[in-house]
Amino acid sequence: MTILFLEGWWAELGGLEQFFWGISMVFSVLFIIQFVLSLIGFDFDGEADLDHSGGVDGLDADFTIFSVRSLIAFFTFFGWTGVLILNAGGSSLFAIIAAFISGLLAMSLVAYVMYAFMQLQSDGNLDINNAIDEVGEVYLIIPGNNQGSGKVQVKVQGNLREMEAVTEGKSLATGTKIRVVDILDGNKIVVEQLESQYLQIEE
Repeated sequence: MTILFLEGWWAELGGLEQFFWGISMVFSVLFIIQFVLSLIGFDFDGEADLDHSGGVDGLDADFTIFSVRSLIAFFTFFGWTGVLILNAGGSSLFAIIAAFISGLLAMSLVAYVMYAFMQLQSDGNLDINNAIDEVGEVYLIIPGNNQGSGKVQVKVQGNLREMEAVTEGKSLATGTKIRVVDILDGNKIVVEQLESQYLQIEE
């Protein structure tokens, strides 16, 4: 009976309503999964293969608006805002515009909260030189042969930090295990891919 009711309810929805409902339900599930994984210590953003970051007025280059968390927040609020407006009798155009604005606000808020959290981790008497020989993981793709920088997550003085990094070897994809080999000006680090035998020793 429940399945028949849902099928009938879904069939009665218009195309745009189905679009918003579909997005809201899928990304709400992802939002809940992300929240549960965060509670048990799993870094959901660690698997993001998104190479989009940049400074915003008043913020430094560590502020990254595109991440798994922020994109899930965008589509969750986008979907539910569209659903609520259409259910309230709003026009399709207004629903789309309001949903997009709501999603952008949610994405920006999540990005800023994550940025602020990372900044809190960096407070204190941090000596960047303590990062040398530490093992970490690529967060945003690092171009090879010093052709650009990406980001890594590495523990420094017991705190997990997101740091700008370059490599002298081949490009390093998101999720690649790395080792810090040098420190450059401006807290930028030089990393290399972790050799398999070194990884086994670390484990």
